[in-house]
Amino acid sequence: MLYDLHEFQHSLVAPFRLWAEATSQLFGNPFSAFSYLPAAPKVAAGSELFARLVRRYEKPAFGLDTTTVDGRTVAVAEEYAAELPFCRLLHFKRDLPAGRAADPKVLVFAPLSGHYATLLRDTVRALLPAHEVYITDWVDARLVPHSQGGFGFDDYVAYARDFIARLGPDVHVVSVCQPTVPVLAAISLMAADDDPAQPRSMVLMGGPIDTRVNPTAVNDYAQAHSLAWFETRVVTRVPAKYPGALRRVYPGFMQHAGFVAMNPDRHIDAHVDFYHHLVKGDGESAEAHRRFYDEYNAVMDLPAEFYLETIERVFLDYHLPQGKLMVGGRRVDPAAIRKTALMTVEGELDDISAPGQTEAAHGLCASLEAGQRRHFLCPQVGHYGIFSGRRWREVICPEVAGFIRRFERPATVQD
Repeated sequence: MLYDLHEFQHSLVAPFRLWAEATSQLFGNPFSAFSYLPAAPKVAAGSELFARLVRRYEKPAFGLDTTTVDGRTVAVAEEYAAELPFCRLLHFKRDLPAGRAADPKVLVFAPLSGHYATLLRDTVRALLPAHEVYITDWVDARLVPHSQGGFGFDDYVAYARDFIARLGPDVHVVSVCQPTVPVLAAISLMAADDDPAQPRSMVLMGGPIDTRVNPTAVNDYAQAHSLAWFETRVVTRVPAKYPGALRRVYPGFMQHAGFVAMNPDRHIDAHVDFYHHLVKGDGESAEAHRRFYDEYNAVMDLPAEFYLETIERVFLDYHLPQGKLMVGGRRVDPAAIRKTALMTVEGELDDISAPGQTEAAHGLCASLEAGQRRHFLCPQVGHYGIFSGRRWREVICPEVAGFIRRFERPATVQD
């Protein structure tokens, strides 16, 4: 019912959105006589702001068509290396000359937490010049037919093992935020099985390995509610109009509301500034706002099983750090990892996965030698700054790339 009400509300405001978009063009287009009226900039700005507040944002494109390799601009093409019901393994294939030494192969695990994998666009962009990059491109759960079955925490671990195995033993894994727990679980199980496809290194960035350490408002909120509360208050079924009709999901619009509620003043100020930028004709600042919120407002539905099991195992009962995490009937023991080097990355100002929560992975991976591990705390960086923005590009990415190179095999020739 909750989802249906949301769709009904969206339908109600659709005519007003179209009117606002038309008004914005009428009073903002220099080829329109109305744009030269005294109040035209304010009318156009207010209309665009309203239209953006009520529109539905679709999945953005990565838009990474080129990169620079060895000082040369080369083309980049997107291709799927694997396609599963809930996730596709996306490869950014660079057009490199034959005979060139191969770069390290990096598999980036994007969060399955409401935003699309394109949130890590800057992560991929910075890695592309010196790495062969793959990323998990998660599918909006409302688009997955009910006949495909459910998708829970154990399924995420299975997908992680599958993707790592497909890319072979020379792959390096980079996990950002939420997937650090299931990815560490997958690599732990591979180590316990002495799987020949174990990755050479793993980089865990800003993830909730142990949320008992330095708890944030996000952790406190989870602890203040029972699992039953989450199931009855925020889980609903997909309406009949979508391919995933009747699937139980944690809707993207609920997640988006939660994102905004964490820092409402910041978002209000950003939209007020956007209005003033439009009125003043500051096109560069206005476009920067559009780019950010086109990404931020594009959200996807999560399978209810995965959402609830993550809440229970990671945020309520701390299964992994307490040695109680079970996957497929097997206990997960990170101490089994001996062949995969570990680097953890945290931001000093991270208010989602606070400093210490990701670093806790080192205590769990007790069998690794000192030379196989590294922790990097980046000063003056919040959660999103760990994987996006200037500090990521100029400070963190070079540290990550250097760590990966330490555990890379001798260079082979690019096919």
